[in-house]
Parts: sequence; C-alpha cells; structure tokens
Amino acid sequence: MASSSAAKNPKKTNLLDHHSIKHLLDESVAEVVKSRGYAEDLRLSNVRLLIGSVIIAIALLAQFYPKKFPENRDFLIFISYTKEKNAILFTYPPAGSFNSTGLVVSSKLPRFSDMYTLTIASADPKSISANKPVVLTKSVTKCFSQ
Repeated sequence: MASSSAAKNPKKTNLLDHHSIKHLLDESVAEVVKSRGYAEDLRLSNVRLLIGSVIIAIALLAQFYPKKFPENRDFLIFISYTKEKNAILFTYPPAGSFNSTGLVVSSKLPRFSDMYTLTIASADPKSISANKPVVLTKSVTKCFSQ
C-alpha cells in the first residue's frame, strides 16, 4: 500500500487503537481504488444521511410531543448490516469501461488480531460482467512502524 506520496507524507495512527489502525488502512485502500479510475458511489451514504435526518426530526418532535418515542435502533442496524456489512467503499464502473458493474470494497480487522482482510467484489454479483471476489489477508505489522 505504499506509494510515492505515502513515502513523502507518511500517515500517522495510534498503534494501540484497533479502530484507528483499521480506519487508516480503509482510507488508504479507498484512495488507491479511486486513483484507479473508479468513482465513488455515494447513494447508500446519502440514504443513511436521509434516514438519520428523519430520525433526528422525529426525535425532536418526540421531545416536545407528550407520547413516548418509538425505538428505531433495530431498523438502522438492519439496514447497515444487510446492505453495508463491512463495506468501506462502493464505486461506479470506470468511465469508458466495458464492465457494467462497480466495486464493493470491504475489510475486516478482528479485535486482538493483526490480520487485515481486504475483499474486492462486484457491486452487482448477479451481473454477467461480475467477477469472483478477490480476498487478500495480510498482517498489519508490516505496514506500521513506531
């Protein structure tokens, strides 16, 4: 994941924080994928923002309305789990490409593990132009220094 710009300006993270390491790796992967000509598909993020805005509006209404606010946490978790899973980036196909599907880039870094798993799959796995997912698992200990 090293590039010439990464060598000039190394990114910093808290090596004792599992989430900080995963966030930095995910950001780096997203930068590489976008630099290869894939435009980011923000539709799912926009839907989540819209749902969040509606929930905030309902919560404000519920704050001043005499009845009790319904629990909607399970609904949001369901949407995030069924569509997003571990996805860090959704893309459109590159401009001028014969491929009709973008990519879904997802990652895993289990707690107390140094093994980072990166999966790149077609955004529409049922498409005729979809390829098999590519899975890469590497230790993060080689990516960071103190």
